[in-house]
Amino acid sequence: MKYYLIVGEASGDLHASHLMEALKEADSRAEFRFFGGDLMAAVGGAPVKHYRELAYMGFVPVLLHLRTIFANMRRCKEDIVAWQPDVLILVDYPGFNLSIAEFVHARTRIPVYYYISPKIWAWKEYRIKNIKRDVDELFSILPFEVDFFEGKHRYPIHYVGNPTLDEVAAFRAGYAEDFGAFASRNGLTGKPIIALLAGSRRQEIKDNLPDMLRAAAAFPDYQPVLAGAPGIEPEYYARYIGGADVAVVYGQTYPLLSHAQAALVTSGTATLETALFRVPQAVCYHTPVGKLIAFLKRHILKVKYISLVNLIADSEVVKELVADQMTVERMRQELERILHEPDYREQMLAGYDYMASRLGETGAPRRAARLMVELLKKRHA
Repeated sequence: MKYYLIVGEASGDLHASHLMEALKEADSRAEFRFFGGDLMAAVGGAPVKHYRELAYMGFVPVLLHLRTIFANMRRCKEDIVAWQPDVLILVDYPGFNLSIAEFVHARTRIPVYYYISPKIWAWKEYRIKNIKRDVDELFSILPFEVDFFEGKHRYPIHYVGNPTLDEVAAFRAGYAEDFGAFASRNGLTGKPIIALLAGSRRQEIKDNLPDMLRAAAAFPDYQPVLAGAPGIEPEYYARYIGGADVAVVYGQTYPLLSHAQAALVTSGTATLETALFRVPQAVCYHTPVGKLIAFLKRHILKVKYISLVNLIADSEVVKELVADQMTVERMRQELERILHEPDYREQMLAGYDYMASRLGETGAPRRAARLMVELLKKRHA
């Protein structure tokens, strides 16, 4: 069968690539065409656009690139209609993907599957109307979404487990490098590491990295190491690193987390990955108008937390320093506790264990792929 996939960022590229591998196992005749990234391209198929050409976030960047965004949407719609896949598989990235879903549902008979459902439980809950209308099957990777979609909105979904469990488990099973070898290979010192995961988008890096560096600099007995995001060139990082003493390692987020003692992490999949590597962390997310966003978070956002770790555990496992709470001093204080209070570290690690237990077993991509193929075969029967 023919599968058309759309992702809009690095984490989506990772998850979609594993889903594609699982689809090839479940369907020996699988063909792929996609808006995606390098990891998806490595699995095979025909890339149409790279996600780097789609990933704009924030009101001003989106406004400045409206012409490009609309051109990408038009190209995507035309390409789907021309290729006539057996299914369209959307991966997160709701601003773009829900628009595509609406078009495909209205203009074609191609079924729309959503893998890694939009996080409408946090923001823009009204989008449930679009999902009910335009999405044929929704595949969730977060256990609490079952109650939200099925309990609150009477929209049946498939919880397949979380693919990050598989990705971390697969890496750890095959990684044997010790700290000395990792440090030597990357030109690091022998000091313990504070990992900095400042996001995968340029705006996130611009907003978060400078303060992260200032907070980490307060601990001279440790070395900060920045996880370089795919598609972000060293020159861009250099703008915000300035004279800070920090190493940047590309394509090595998992090795970095394997050897880190603590981490400052921008909210997203990285918070979950950091927890599964059992690295104590503080979640840091700058917003341009801190106090206004803090007000909106208190009065408009539908959830108590923004990090996946806390959302899955349904409790404050990690400290969230968001909007007006994200200051250099607050980050420094949290690092102090993480690094120098053993009881505090152990409490966080126990919270990680509980969170992991709520995710269930590994095997999410295979479960999702088998279910997708089964549903499509029934449709063609």
